[in-house]
Amino acid sequence: MKIFCIGRNYIDHAKELNNPVPKKPLVFMKPPTAILKDPNVFYTPDFSEDVHYEIEVVLKMAKNGKSIQKAFALDYIEAITVGIDFTARDVQSQLKSKGHPWEIAKGFDGSALVGSWQDYEREADIDFLLEKNGEIVQKGNTSNLIFNFAHLICYVSKFFTIQKGDLIFTGTPAGVGPVSQGDDLKGYISETQLFNCHIK
Repeated sequence: MKIFCIGRNYIDHAKELNNPVPKKPLVFMKPPTAILKDPNVFYTPDFSEDVHYEIEVVLKMAKNGKSIQKAFALDYIEAITVGIDFTARDVQSQLKSKGHPWEIAKGFDGSALVGSWQDYEREADIDFLLEKNGEIVQKGNTSNLIFNFAHLICYVSKFFTIQKGDLIFTGTPAGVGPVSQGDDLKGYISETQLFNCHIK
């Protein structure tokens, strides 16, 4: 299983981090060991003092494909959910300032929370949100994606063979922020809660 992640795929999020809006999808990857084994508990790593949440709609791939054409791209989606791309922001900033790769900040063990899966309705825009301690901190709709699902699947499959079970984290809206021990994070698509994670 491969985990593809798309950076800066909502304009407001790119702006809040003072990053340029990309003209092509910004793709990075997490290893399979990044999947949080128990999505109900996240342990803050000892190498970071500034871990951030980033809620994203996540796609699960239904079959294998390479250089997928846009007309068929949505046929490759088996299911959707919301997840969190946990990011060691302080580590990322240090690495970026030196021009170094920042996989350590994004791909560490347990950095990819994946919620419960739902069927994908291809015609519907998806409302999703994240609550932190009962307060909405991120809210998005996939109609605001810079690069939509079909575009992402086509683009990623130009460079990597997509395989059944691969995941695509499609990008986070504005509102990212830090987590602290004792926080509770709940992720929703529409009114359906798909994860409830306690930070330790």
